[in-house]
Amino acid sequence: MDALSGLNEEISHLLNELASGKLAGTDAFYVSQYTFWMVIAAALMLIVVFAAKKRLAIVPEGRFVNGVEALVEFVRKDVGEGVVGHGAEKHLPFLLTVFFFIVINNLLGLIPGVKPGTGTMGVTVALALIVFVYFNYYGIKKQGVGHYIINIAPKGIMFPLNILIWCIELISLLLRVVTLSVRLFANMYAGHIVLGTFALLTTLFITPAIQQLSGAAVAGALPAIAWMLLLVIMYAMELLVAVIQAYVFTLLTAVYISLATSEH
Repeated sequence: MDALSGLNEEISHLLNELASGKLAGTDAFYVSQYTFWMVIAAALMLIVVFAAKKRLAIVPEGRFVNGVEALVEFVRKDVGEGVVGHGAEKHLPFLLTVFFFIVINNLLGLIPGVKPGTGTMGVTVALALIVFVYFNYYGIKKQGVGHYIINIAPKGIMFPLNILIWCIELISLLLRVVTLSVRLFANMYAGHIVLGTFALLTTLFITPAIQQLSGAAVAGALPAIAWMLLLVIMYAMELLVAVIQAYVFTLLTAVYISLATSEH
């Protein structure tokens, strides 16, 4: 129980560490750690894309190029052609940018001390707003403003029920910004807390044995092995979650594009 006595304090410290803080600038305008790592992620995305493009060939060679091409083809086939359908090629650059930006941010977040852009609501809301503007723009461009607004609700519903359905669909449309941003942020933030908690528990149990090597201290440190195993398992799961969340966000983006550009 002694090892757990400092857990509440350590958890509070962990939550403070995950909070956005000033890295540079003034109180009125500053760059946070999350903004800094978001820029790093964007730079890495550009490096990956241009490096892969430079090495493209009819028969790609090397794990790096093959890996990037596999992801591009996956987004093209499964998300673009599979969801958007006809005209997907036009939206593919946007979908790929969204996917790679999110997945690189998510993977960076698994490095201790790194605070990725997707770990804060400010960035995920901005991403969701960009997606919201994008699919509404193409919906209006294809159907026209009036036709697009009318078609927010499905056709064939009798009056006055169609008005109620239209209002519900409008609210649902506006809430897409919230659902997109909260889903991504909550999953990544929760993952960071879980990993941090398991790491803290491992440290709390093993520290007494390091400070004072004795039979009792070593016996008390045995639970650290279990926490370490759980940490490794959760870390592997978070690697998978990092990719899945990028896929889900991109998939929903494609769904919204499809709904906006097709009459229903």
